[in-house]
Amino acid sequence: MATYEAEAPVVVRDPSEAVPARIARFATRLPVHLFLAFVAILWLMPALGLFLTSLLSPSDFATHGWWKVISSPHLATWANYANVWNNTDIPHALVVTAEIAIGGTILPILIAASAGYAFAWIDFPGRDWLFVAVIAMLVVPLQMGLIPIFTLYNHLGIYDTVLGLILFHTAFGLPFAIFLLRNFFIGIPKDILESARIDGASEIRIFLKLILPLGLPAIASLAIFQFLWTWNDLLVALVMARNTQPITVDIFSQLRQFGSNIDIIAPAAFMSLIIPLGVFFAFQRYFVQGLLAGSVK
Repeated sequence: MATYEAEAPVVVRDPSEAVPARIARFATRLPVHLFLAFVAILWLMPALGLFLTSLLSPSDFATHGWWKVISSPHLATWANYANVWNNTDIPHALVVTAEIAIGGTILPILIAASAGYAFAWIDFPGRDWLFVAVIAMLVVPLQMGLIPIFTLYNHLGIYDTVLGLILFHTAFGLPFAIFLLRNFFIGIPKDILESARIDGASEIRIFLKLILPLGLPAIASLAIFQFLWTWNDLLVALVMARNTQPITVDIFSQLRQFGSNIDIIAPAAFMSLIIPLGVFFAFQRYFVQGLLAGSVK
């Protein structure tokens, strides 16, 4: 005797009911969207004001506010950027800043990733106490190391060099970098590492083929933090550099010597702003993954 299974009834939603539901959901989310839009406008307003100011000639800036460009676009001119790019040291300062920022980001990431893996998954005598010492270095203020390292750099002959600035940012960025990556690496399932060891993989191969790819969100988050800190640094560059000046020191020198020279300061400041902003948006997806990593188990 044949048996037949009853088919599940197909529920057809009334389109007239879906529209009010969508309207209700939109109405409930509207205050949140308006608040986020308001915060975004407030966040972008300084950058927009700086950009429009950089398009004004000194005479127009003295008589009009930057918002006047919105109602009178004919006031805008790109001559300020042409003058800054061709007649100042700003392009060279941007190149120096990029060298310091890239080197001061890659080097601590390489060292911190290796140390973080060792602290997380390799047993060696004094591991826990050494990690506590690394954590303790987080509370050491950067200002304490300026004079001793200045003296050390003079003896080593690396004062006022890109290498010296990279090493300084690497040294003071390592405690936080090691702390961040170690805490992320320790959350990787142990079974994955044990399976790799059973298959004969060495620690270096495990680190390169497993740890680094799995730790990409945390590494990207660290890269953004380190790049922004290094790019926007002023204090270390003022103390550790004289002729090798990054963009922050160059803008500071222009502001100190020519306080009313807005046609140089505004374009240089906007060029200094837009590069790290672009880096942040380029790695935003990895940055969010790194912040949320480990929040759900």
